[in-house]
Amino acid sequence: MDAAVGAGRELGLTVSDATVLHDVFSVVVHLAPAPVVVRVPTILPHCESLDALAHRQRAELDVTRWLAARGTPEIPPSPLVPPEPVQRDGFSMTFWQFVAEDRDQEPDYVANSESVADLHAALRDYPGHLSFLSAADPQFVTEGLTLLEKHPDLVDPADLDRAQREWRQLEPLVRSRAAFEDAFPGIDLQPIHGDSPTANIFSGMDGDLYSDFELITLGPIEWDLAALGPDHEAAYDRGAKRNGTRPLNEEVLRFVNAVGMLRIIATLTLAPQLPVLVDYLTPALDLWRAMPFAGGMAD
Repeated sequence: MDAAVGAGRELGLTVSDATVLHDVFSVVVHLAPAPVVVRVPTILPHCESLDALAHRQRAELDVTRWLAARGTPEIPPSPLVPPEPVQRDGFSMTFWQFVAEDRDQEPDYVANSESVADLHAALRDYPGHLSFLSAADPQFVTEGLTLLEKHPDLVDPADLDRAQREWRQLEPLVRSRAAFEDAFPGIDLQPIHGDSPTANIFSGMDGDLYSDFELITLGPIEWDLAALGPDHEAAYDRGAKRNGTRPLNEEVLRFVNAVGMLRIIATLTLAPQLPVLVDYLTPALDLWRAMPFAGGMAD
């Protein structure tokens, strides 16, 4: 919070009543009375440098400015400061327009999933360069599954052995666009949100807004629906039919669901920074154990 306030004042903002709005993986600070919110990522993968984080943040700022210019309903970067990540006190942070939240609005995640098809349609023409499936964090998964060998308290060794064998099969398709396209011919790739946009639709007082594009990436649309289940998938397909884009592909869904589960397992390595993650993530292991090995892809 101190870093956010200090950075805001250095940029010329009047800050006298700063308030923390959110504190899980990032600390989100409203620099009141300025209509500016700062997002400061604090729980980061062990392999994430500040420079790498700033690279992601620049991509997020670029795509959200582009969307805002085209009228897409999303939370835009603040126009009161330069659209660049700011580094201070060992943190890298971004500045956003303050939007009042409608706290009486209960999230409708099925309706949100239908809306994700509209977001994908809006993103299709984004001209900026994006890395292929960077949201999957393949380096983090690789290193995380190795680190977990020292933490049988977090993952049973038998489960970890399965996870590592699955990752050896799936990793090449995550790291290489060419390998993915060979495995899934005819599946188009496009800019996607990268971080479960269904759960990142903000209820503003004037309507819903897409938010949190921290993991913006190039990939299959299925990545944004990973692990949400058939009701959400059907809702997305309704939205795709309405706006004339393709429906979800079952084989690609199995692939992204499997990769997403391995990313969840690797995320347990962040438990020393955020102990509550164990309670959040451990139930997913039961779901993963019931899934086909590596999403049912032939070994």
